[in-house]
Amino acid sequence: MAGHSKWKNIAHKKEKTDAQRAKIFTKLSREIIVAVREGGADPAANARLKDCIVKARQNNVPSDNIKRVIEKAAGSGGGEQYESVQYEGYGPGGTAVIVEAMTENRNRTAGEVRHYFDKFGGNLGATGCVSWFFDQKGILIADAEGRDEDTLMMLALDAGASDVEAQEGVFEITTEPEAFPAVRDALEGGGVIFLSAQMEKVPQNWVSLKGEEDIKKMRRLLDALEENDDVQSVWHNWEDEE
Repeated sequence: MAGHSKWKNIAHKKEKTDAQRAKIFTKLSREIIVAVREGGADPAANARLKDCIVKARQNNVPSDNIKRVIEKAAGSGGGEQYESVQYEGYGPGGTAVIVEAMTENRNRTAGEVRHYFDKFGGNLGATGCVSWFFDQKGILIADAEGRDEDTLMMLALDAGASDVEAQEGVFEITTEPEAFPAVRDALEGGGVIFLSAQMEKVPQNWVSLKGEEDIKKMRRLLDALEENDDVQSVWHNWEDEE
């Protein structure tokens, strides 16, 4: 669930997802639970829940599992009460890192995130210290196989997309936040298969790390954050050139 809109990192993320399906399902279940409690169990009337369901399906979560989580969330008055929290800080070499988490114990999660930053050459900062480096965008990665670029581009742009770029066997479609659902629905209606479709924090500038030690620490920081059950997404501006 790491954040880097370039396809090589999306592909790397998918490899991790396939190897850690149970962990991914745990994280997605939390998102679904919060969405249901905030907006109800009907995805037609709850845009956040609809987005969660789409994300779960993209991660190969069976429909029956999704249904059970929704029903459990809708029927449970008690249980764990998750809240969304965001942490910001600097990784090795001054890289900007945003961590989005969902937790029932804010103190525990904050302590763990701070520990990762300290251990791997970064430091956790105050709210707002790096978020201004990032723009909120809808990013859709579509399989290019058998797809005509001009046809897909016209379909996406007509639905409100900002940009369409062909790269490494996929199309990357960018939207403004408010246009994301319409573009996704229009492309799905046109038979487009998504490898990834989500709201992302896209950095305004990328940073390269030259020292091998900084690169190693950055990878370890990202791995540690993604392994944490409370962490939903990690966004950063590191230009991984590997």
